[in-house]
Amino acid sequence: MHTDASQTKSADKGNDKMQVNTMRAAVVVQPGTVRVEHVPVPEPGPGQVRVRLEGCGVCASNLPPWDGKPWFTYPFEPGALGHEGWGCIDALGPGVDRFSVGERVAMFSDHAYAEYDITSTDSIVSVPEILSGQPFPGEPLACAMNVFRRSEIKPGQTVAIVGIGFLGALITRLAANAGARVIAISRRPFALNIAQQMGAAEVIPMEDHWQIIDLVRQMTDGKFADIVIEAVGKQWPLDLASELTKERGRLIIAGYHQDGLRQINMQMWNWRGLDVINAHERDPQVYTDGLHFAVDMVASGQLDPSGLYTHTFPLEMLGDALNATRDRPDGFLKALITF
Repeated sequence: MHTDASQTKSADKGNDKMQVNTMRAAVVVQPGTVRVEHVPVPEPGPGQVRVRLEGCGVCASNLPPWDGKPWFTYPFEPGALGHEGWGCIDALGPGVDRFSVGERVAMFSDHAYAEYDITSTDSIVSVPEILSGQPFPGEPLACAMNVFRRSEIKPGQTVAIVGIGFLGALITRLAANAGARVIAISRRPFALNIAQQMGAAEVIPMEDHWQIIDLVRQMTDGKFADIVIEAVGKQWPLDLASELTKERGRLIIAGYHQDGLRQINMQMWNWRGLDVINAHERDPQVYTDGLHFAVDMVASGQLDPSGLYTHTFPLEMLGDALNATRDRPDGFLKALITF
């Protein structure tokens, strides 16, 4: 019999504990198939905390294992693929004194499609009371902050953003806040409307390759954009982004290219003298710094991602959430799993 996880309590030393032994966790058992199982609640080790999750964002990087790319092995571990979690600390591992039970945090972890997950104290950031009750999928927010910082956007620059999903929309707002003129390019009218709400000065449907190039040329007096941020993760948008970057401009690769090799027009890159930056961070400290930055920006009201969380699903409907992330129906931008 499953015990409701809401009965779990971890208390300070000297008080009684009620311990729930099992939790619900999603298991991707094969491509396109997920089931919810009851599994043991993980115990935090030295330097770790356990978080009782309130929710977890659904990331497009989940799609290759969901689709069944040949390099994956099934079934996945319980909770695996979930890495955009937030919740409240439920238990402290030995030696942890920087955080407390009950503290609300955003976290980096690997098994957050579950009611509980563990992570190191270096991978969590406190979420202030002013954000109480608001979803806070920390990893994609931190990713947006790190892409923005690597882009080095300055007032007066023209920034073209190719692909307006959750990441592209956040960067649109950050770039507009920084005083840049943003040209947003996306295939969906809904996404272009979001880009305008987030501060884009111009929007272009991502339909005809050469027409887009011609429009951006006209918008920039033939110079093209100072900075172009590719935020799709596919070959054509990468090609397009290269074409839109001016001589000695900066091409930022923010899309997660995970489904195979890419080709680039090296002649163009050479001829224009482009600075090309892969804006994906892998240093855990840099990622945590980005999360601190995201918390500060949202708490201060400089960034409001709430309208970008368009779809919410319970854990039992993770498969539907993954399908929506893949198919991107009208009105879809970001799915959250909530507990």
